[in-house]
Amino acid sequence: MLNAMSRPLVRLMDRYLPDPFVFVVVLTLVAAISALIFEGTAPLSVVAMWGDGFWSLLQFSMQMLLVLVTGYMMASTPIVRRGLAALAGFADGPAKAILLVSVVSLLASWINWGFGLVVGALFAKELARVVRVDYRLLVASAYSGFIVWHGGLAGSIPLSIATEGHPFADQIGVVPTSETIFSFYNLAIVVALFIAVPLINRAMLPKTEEESVFIDPKLLEANDADADDGPKTPAERVETSRVLPFFIGAMGVAWLLQHFLTGGGLELNVINFLFLTLAILLHGTPRNLLRSLSEAVKGGAGIVIQFPFYAGIMAIMVESGLAASISEGLVGFATATTLPFFTFLSAGIVNFFVPSGGGQWAVQAPVIMPAAEAIGLDQAKAAMAVAWGDAWTNMVQPFWALPILGIAGLRAKDIMGFCTVHLIVSGAIIAIGLTIL
Repeated sequence: MLNAMSRPLVRLMDRYLPDPFVFVVVLTLVAAISALIFEGTAPLSVVAMWGDGFWSLLQFSMQMLLVLVTGYMMASTPIVRRGLAALAGFADGPAKAILLVSVVSLLASWINWGFGLVVGALFAKELARVVRVDYRLLVASAYSGFIVWHGGLAGSIPLSIATEGHPFADQIGVVPTSETIFSFYNLAIVVALFIAVPLINRAMLPKTEEESVFIDPKLLEANDADADDGPKTPAERVETSRVLPFFIGAMGVAWLLQHFLTGGGLELNVINFLFLTLAILLHGTPRNLLRSLSEAVKGGAGIVIQFPFYAGIMAIMVESGLAASISEGLVGFATATTLPFFTFLSAGIVNFFVPSGGGQWAVQAPVIMPAAEAIGLDQAKAAMAVAWGDAWTNMVQPFWALPILGIAGLRAKDIMGFCTVHLIVSGAIIAIGLTIL
């Protein structure tokens, strides 16, 4: 049944879903026009909001670009390629390949979302080298594991409200992760998705080769970045020396050990630092590292050009009051039983325009938290409803797919048909978990 459902969705997306850059331009116009019509914002004010906010995600944009680049460089080292190949050896057919990449991606994304995006994409490429399987579905399966990130160990909203002095501490206090990430209903949702996502991906596997899209394994082979021609000049001897990478890599390892031994957590900057340190050490020479870098940056163009546009959209949504109006409109008539569902739904809608968990929480918390308090809903559950809504529509929001698409060498339209099926099924699972459990 899911195979039959996915085929028309894949064809629909392939025909009508534009490049993610066109998508973000359309979203910009939708947000601007909506602010004009529904919030009564003056045209020049909308333009000012957009332009003033355009560069507000520069740090985050660089972080995401480094997720792609450092992850690729680490994965292109011989030892990592051999490790991925060994793990891929457990997949002796298309079905096992789909199941394996789904489970690996789910687990990695639950640990940390940046880690999950990179590991899922790299493992999908390795599987495609050894198994003849629909490459679009394989990459979509890798991305589908991302659905669990906001219910996992690096969920930005539950970690934010568990921190002393967070922006809403005066209103809801400090909410421990035992009431959010490790609550019964959240763990039940996560477990259900760990079961459902691989089975959904397996069920969408095309039944015939005519319905599949394969990729030539030769196109996925990494360049032999570790084959040096031999130094001829003093400069080349430095470029092929293993001394400098060893010392700078040792410094990186020392910092990482100090960070974790003193209670530091696994967050985006730490992951990028870890990947870069390992890449430096495992490539061995500056020349090898830079060869890998030249290949890695080719997939980062989408991040560079699109993230500033999303920052502009976010500024319009927040400063015009449009995001708050969407939340208020959906939760205004809710009861204690239905508020988690309508909060989840509103967060899913807002996520198209504010695709940052922390940014979305800043927008929706002032609306959701008082509503939850007024009708007697547990604040922790209301917060997790926002978190899951943010994660839910990522399945069809190209923003977060850009790193994995850059690594895999695909377009958004190649995977979004499959991901739409996950949007439908996971939406039902999460809604049931939030409202019944």
